[in-house]
Amino acid sequence: MSDGHTPSGGSARLNTGVAHNARVWNYWIGGKDNYEVDQQVGEQVAGMFPIIRDIARADREFLGRAVAHVAGERGVRQFLDIGTGLPTADNTHEIAQRIAPESRIVYVDNDPIVLVHARTLLTGTRDGVTAYIDADVHDADAIVERAGETLDFTEPVAVMMLGILNFVLDYDRARDIVRRVMAAVPSGSLLVLTHPTFDAELGGEGQIPAMKFWNENATPPITARSGEDIAAFFEGLELLEPGMVSCAQWRADGSPASVPQYGAVAVKP
Repeated sequence: MSDGHTPSGGSARLNTGVAHNARVWNYWIGGKDNYEVDQQVGEQVAGMFPIIRDIARADREFLGRAVAHVAGERGVRQFLDIGTGLPTADNTHEIAQRIAPESRIVYVDNDPIVLVHARTLLTGTRDGVTAYIDADVHDADAIVERAGETLDFTEPVAVMMLGILNFVLDYDRARDIVRRVMAAVPSGSLLVLTHPTFDAELGGEGQIPAMKFWNENATPPITARSGEDIAAFFEGLELLEPGMVSCAQWRADGSPASVPQYGAVAVKP
């Protein structure tokens, strides 16, 4: 379990000469933890696909509503947040522990820039626990094993996979990752997931050229998927209302505009 400090070799992995997803995403939502190369690529992508900033904000707001629902209305006290990203305002542990101070959160990421900021994620309530694992999403078994040092897998766990499976380019492997993690958690656990789509009904056609540019100029490579393929991640689970929708519209107040990023929360029977 990481103590939140940059591990030896971490700085060697930190390449500030190439745009990186965590930093560009941070730039799009108005953060300060990014470099000129991230801003340049971020502006180029936003020029090609102007709605990308709306997607970034909508995804972040979805996280807030989903965690509040899971902790508040469903009473879940454990969160496994895979693909954490850079800390911003209202991270998973802050929302959950505001509702229930005893909540336990394990963050997972293998991004060196996120590791640098992990200490921010490790400040929680006195009653709860926040931990950080340096692990790759592709290694589901290692994530589960190490998360078990902090979480009790006999009690429900909310598994958070927000904007992370789009970095697992092989679809069968992405589905296997979800299956492996959800197999490790008990009945009553939840999967909270967002994923970009190229579906035209959500205005996603512009994702394709923007992602092609991204994959040629930034790291790590990314892919969008159809709603049908994204829905299959929830196989064997029961979707909560309103089902799988644009993440901007999931249990949102009013009638926000759709963004081409699906979001859903599902419970394990």
